[in-house]
Amino acid sequence: MPDVLTVSLAERAYPILFGSDLGATIRVKIAELGSAGRRFAIVTDRNVQGGHGAVLDSLFGGAPTWAVAPGEESKSLAELGRILDFLAGLRLDRGGAVFAVGGGVVGDLAGFAAASYLRGIDYFQVPTTLLAMVDSSVGGKTGINLRAGKNLAGAFHQPRGVFVSTGFLATLPPREFAAGMAEVIKYGLLGDPALLSELESATLTPASANLASVIRRCCAAKARIVEADERELAPEGGRALLNLGHTFAHAVENAAGYGAYLHGEAVAIGLCAAARLSQKLGLLKAEDAALVEALLARHALPIRLRSPLPVGALLEAMGKDKKARAGAQRFIVMTSLGRAEARGGIDRALVEAVLGEIGAL
Repeated sequence: MPDVLTVSLAERAYPILFGSDLGATIRVKIAELGSAGRRFAIVTDRNVQGGHGAVLDSLFGGAPTWAVAPGEESKSLAELGRILDFLAGLRLDRGGAVFAVGGGVVGDLAGFAAASYLRGIDYFQVPTTLLAMVDSSVGGKTGINLRAGKNLAGAFHQPRGVFVSTGFLATLPPREFAAGMAEVIKYGLLGDPALLSELESATLTPASANLASVIRRCCAAKARIVEADERELAPEGGRALLNLGHTFAHAVENAAGYGAYLHGEAVAIGLCAAARLSQKLGLLKAEDAALVEALLARHALPIRLRSPLPVGALLEAMGKDKKARAGAQRFIVMTSLGRAEARGGIDRALVEAVLGEIGAL
C-alpha cells in the first residue's frame, strides 16, 4: 500500500501518495473514473512521452494525450490555448479530468488548463521530476508565463490527488535531478535545519536510501504551509515564504529568456542572492551565507550567473514580482538557517550590490 499524506483543505482536501511504483494505484483511480462514466485526458511533454511511452499506455490505456515541447517556453498563452482546444475537441464535460504527467512545466500548464476549461474540472498530478515531486505538484498553484514575467497568469486550483512515484527518478537526467535539489535545499533553509545537516554530510542522489523520505518531508512541509495560507493572503510569512530565492530566480529567468536556465538552476542562484542579501541586512553570518552556496554547489547547482545579465533588466523584472504589496517590493530573507521572513523597504543599493555579486552588470 502506498504511504499517504493528506493536504487538509476542507472540501478541497486531497491525498499525496508515495511509493516507488504507483502504477497499480493509478490504475485503480482510472477504473474508478471509468465506473463513474467520467472521461479523462493526459497532458505530458515529449520527453516523458518518448522515454515512458509504454508506461503511459500501461497506466492510462491509450487515453487521449497532448504532449508539449519540454521546457519553460511551453508555459505560454499559445500552448494553453492549444490544450483548451484539445480538451474541447474531446468534448470532455464537467465530470472530465486531466492527468498532468511530467515536471513542473506540465503540472503548472495542465493545472491552469483544468482550472480554466468549463470554469474548472478535476486534475491529478503525476510528477516525474524531483522538483515537481517536492514542490510544484503540491499546493494548487497553476499558471503560465507572460512576456512581462514569470507565472503572472494563473489560478489557485487544487489537484484531486498527487501520485509521487519515485521510480521515475531513475531515468531523470542529472541536470534535472540537480534542479530539484534547489527546492529540497530551500525547504531546509525555510524550517528544517536538520535536513541541511543531512545534506551537508551526504550528497543526495537518485540512489540515496533516504531519497523517498526526503521527498515526503518536503511535501509535508509544503502541505502544512498551504493549509495555513492557501491563497498567499497572510499579511506576514505564510505561503509567501515558499518563494525564498524566487524573486531573484524569476528575474533571472525573465532577463535571460525562458529556457536559458532550468527553474531549479535559477532558484539556486536566487537562494545565493537571498543569503547574501540576508547577510547584508545583518541577519545571517558570513559563514552561513557561505554554507548555503557550498551546499548548492555540492549538489551540482550554479551559484552565479553563467553569463552577465543587465542589472536594469533584473530590477525591472523584480518590480513585477507577485509578492509586492501596495506597489512596494518585498523579499524573502533568512533570519537564520532554518527561519525566513518577508521584508519590504530594502535599500535598492543593497539589491544592486547583491546582483553584482551573482554576476550581473
